[in-house]
Amino acid sequence: MPLTLSNTRQADVLAAKLAERATQALIDEARLSPKPGLVDSRGSGAHQDLNLALMERSAHSLTATFYALAQHCWLRPVDIALRQEVGRLGRLGERQMMTATGGVNTHRGAIWAMGLLVSAVAMQPALSQAADIAQCAAELARLPDAFSPITFSKGSHAVQRYRVPGAKEEAQRGFPHIIERGLPELRASRQRGASENQAQLNALLAVMTTLTDTCVLSRGGMSALLAMQQGADAVLQAGGVQTSAGQYQLYQLEQRMLADNASPGGAADLLAATLFLDGVTRANS
Repeated sequence: MPLTLSNTRQADVLAAKLAERATQALIDEARLSPKPGLVDSRGSGAHQDLNLALMERSAHSLTATFYALAQHCWLRPVDIALRQEVGRLGRLGERQMMTATGGVNTHRGAIWAMGLLVSAVAMQPALSQAADIAQCAAELARLPDAFSPITFSKGSHAVQRYRVPGAKEEAQRGFPHIIERGLPELRASRQRGASENQAQLNALLAVMTTLTDTCVLSRGGMSALLAMQQGADAVLQAGGVQTSAGQYQLYQLEQRMLADNASPGGAADLLAATLFLDGVTRANS
């Protein structure tokens, strides 16, 4: 579609809304408490270099990146040129984030997941189902980006060492831990009468039950990952965090994760993306 003054304004309005919603989802995830091993409103969890104020500053630093992604992707078809532009903007956003945080990696994984989903909504604004948006994002994620540098990360090292899927594969598969785990649990918990805080915690735990979280693997190895998955499942099997039995299991899970010095950062990134998709699709429904 050729750009006119009218649809340029539409793109600007949508980009601003998506950027605000994505930023708020990151902030909501960071503030959510009590999260096992993660930064929340109580403290820094298993981290020494992170705190809530830093996480919020990082989230705000990414607003411009999400806005640029939405603007560039508005009504664009999936192709390699767009994939390369999305990659370029994402890497620029990562540099801006690192400047804002003094070199601390706060949201690198979230830039990937959230950036793809923001791009997908802008590409096809008429999509009203979360699964359809996720599949559009997956089409983009599966395309090559010739300009992406080959760099070392703890996540990529864990993927290679343990031969498990990571953030890249999660996106290319259409974010199954959002569509099949996090989002259904979030909405089912609300229907069962859980508070919004409790529903979001249950959604996080649902993701943790099966995710091969490379943040946990890199910090605690396979034993920590299995403990995370089993502990999260125990909370949900006990009725979720809205029950006394579930709260006890959550406490047990947190103690184990702190003992393992493990933090489920991958699950946290997917929870933020879950909250984003939930907000976008509820607004369209």
